[in-house]
Amino acid sequence: MDINKLTSFASIITGEGYRIAYTYSVVESETGLIKSNNNKGSFVVLDESLKSHIDSINSYINENKL
Repeated sequence: MDINKLTSFASIITGEGYRIAYTYSVVESETGLIKSNNNKGSFVVLDESLKSHIDSINSYINENKL
């Protein structure tokens, strides 16, 4: 059985709204061998709860890191 392991993600503001881009690796669960890495995907955020979490992270960065 394979395990998909998230390795990175980013929130990007586009014309469609928030887009989440992510990268992941596929790992063989029994041996730990990496079957593939640097796999990519993305989606437009439609869920209001997820949008709220992204807004919170953006606010934290703006208030505490910039």
